[in-house]
Amino acid sequence: MKAMLLSEAGQETSGRVSRYLTFDLASGESISRQLTRALRRAIVTTRIKPGEMLSEQDIASTLGISRQPIREAIINLRELGLIRVFPQRGTQVLKISPKAVEDARFIREAVECAVVREAALKADFDDIYRLHDNIALQRRSLRIDDPEAFFDLDEDFHRLLAATAKRPSTWDFIEMVKPQVDRVRFLDLDDHHSQESNVAEHAALVEAVENHDPAKAEQAMQEHLRSVRKALLRIKTRSPDMFESD
Repeated sequence: MKAMLLSEAGQETSGRVSRYLTFDLASGESISRQLTRALRRAIVTTRIKPGEMLSEQDIASTLGISRQPIREAIINLRELGLIRVFPQRGTQVLKISPKAVEDARFIREAVECAVVREAALKADFDDIYRLHDNIALQRRSLRIDDPEAFFDLDEDFHRLLAATAKRPSTWDFIEMVKPQVDRVRFLDLDDHHSQESNVAEHAALVEAVENHDPAKAEQAMQEHLRSVRKALLRIKTRSPDMFESD
């Protein structure tokens, strides 16, 4: 049985939560964990916009569940730096913090440069095949102009690099620190040129890994991750209301 996360358009306190976000009551995964993932994605993809309010009661009433798993999800989102809880007033989605974006990018660069060096040393035929297959799917998503599909493939690509390095747990760590970067990355995917640039950067990474060249792979990863700085400037200029004034 699946339940939908949905709020009526007139309920300002609960924000706009997409009807396409669902959780599976029969999956065996806790409701709070599924809610955390669903709400995180809604925030990252701006279905719930910076500054909007969420109401535990409205979500609980809509889903027909207790408020406890919702509270747990809200605690998780607060720890990810995506929301702020106001006692007696509600929960607000935070605007994007440029400083938090840069801090997360810095951490991610340190970890993923080490990951890609090891990937270049350890990659086998199957690893290279999976990376090339992912690049092919990215190019296909460009042709059909599907930013969310591209975003997911981008995630899969970096997860595959961690698996190729035989360090899959590093991706779990990166996922914890990168939500603010994800918000910038997703907003930048509205620009088709940005998607094309991402594919080219990913292809350069695959080439370095396939050639077992750790130094070139690290350089390619640095250039790839530092491109978020340019994306941040573009988006902040285009949509200043989405950002905190750090």
